Amino acid sequence: MNKKLFLLLAFGAPLFSCAQKTDISAAEATRIETYLASDELGGRRPGTPGIEKAAAFIADEFRKAGLQPLPGATGFLQEFPVLRPKQTLLKAEVNEQDFDVKNVLVVTTKKEFKVNEKSGFRVMRLAPQGKVDTRQVFSEVRGLASGKENLVVLVDTAYSRLFPRFSGLKRAMLPSEYDVVFLLTQETPRSFTVKAEHSFAEERMANVVGVLPGTTRASEQVIFSGHYDHLGIGKPVNGDSIYNGANDDASGITSVILLAQHFAKLKNNARGLMFVAFTAEESGGWGAQYFSRQLDPARVMAMFNIEMIGTESKWGRNSAFITGFDKTDMGVLLQKSLKGSGFDFHPDPYPEQDLFYRSDNATLAYLGVPAHTISTSKMDVEPHYHKPSDEVGTLDMANLAKITEAIARSAAGIISGTDTPTRVKQEKSF
Repeated sequence: MNKKLFLLLAFGAPLFSCAQKTDISAAEATRIETYLASDELGGRRPGTPGIEKAAAFIADEFRKAGLQPLPGATGFLQEFPVLRPKQTLLKAEVNEQDFDVKNVLVVTTKKEFKVNEKSGFRVMRLAPQGKVDTRQVFSEVRGLASGKENLVVLVDTAYSRLFPRFSGLKRAMLPSEYDVVFLLTQETPRSFTVKAEHSFAEERMANVVGVLPGTTRASEQVIFSGHYDHLGIGKPVNGDSIYNGANDDASGITSVILLAQHFAKLKNNARGLMFVAFTAEESGGWGAQYFSRQLDPARVMAMFNIEMIGTESKWGRNSAFITGFDKTDMGVLLQKSLKGSGFDFHPDPYPEQDLFYRSDNATLAYLGVPAHTISTSKMDVEPHYHKPSDEVGTLDMANLAKITEAIARSAAGIISGTDTPTRVKQEKSF
């Protein structure tokens, strides 16, 4: 591994042509990023010593910045269990006839499960509205499986080729009182019975969460987040097997820490601020899903999810894009706040990749929260994405600091309560 860091620093350059200098610096960004993406952390895969070291580092940075733990918590780690199931029995009947279990998927955390048409589950159909979009399908299925109601989902046979891959939902699950059954069938059955049995192994995970209580609008919340996990150690490429994840997403966590430092020094936030480092984004989004279940979404006014901001965007430096730009007016509000700053926020230029529903903002967005991801990643040509070459030396730390300052400046109206973004319209059945 190349240990030399050819960091693209520009310490003397102003962060905005029309803005005053702030405490957000490339030097501090480099300090944080260099540790999070170091070989010592081994790629920060959940369940490894490396991710535990990363969590401890982030928690200490939150403490030093002056954040508080969540109310009732003794520290900054938000721990939770993830269950890994092993199915030991599956039987199904439809219209009093045996039904091929290859066309059945049960998502449950109960050891013994049974459902029929009298169980009170809502029955719905999942069918394409035109051409089958694979990313959209899996986004919808994940949303259904992690929702807050008992469901029987009748999956249109247009999805027959994709249905076997739905089983990936069961590699790990959060404990839940709700159950979802997927049946691949074109007809709406008069009657059905599905039985399943599972054993479960438990794995502990943790988000890192710090809070700045608000003043005049303390019951309302604004969230700044990113994910601190990555792929860990994997297949060697050119002799390098550590997938450091410098851009994905140590860059986002670096920005979150810088924002925590910045707003903690200001101490003037009317709305409460939450700073979150999510775990397990790469392996199912379990951290964001658990976190969202602990909140009242009606009290979350906005979420700034920061993902891969270590490289220039397709428009060059001093720019980034916002996913789901047309879902709320949050992007327009941010653009207005940055007018004359020399920095531009653009709508997502990769709509075909469905990025709005592919990061940790998605869980709260499903619940109506104006939750958007900010990124600079050139998703069509990013050379180091999910590769061992995603190292600190490939990043532009001065630009990362500029983007972070742009986020801070653009968020000011929302934090003060003078701006409130519109909500995400419920477009899906879940």
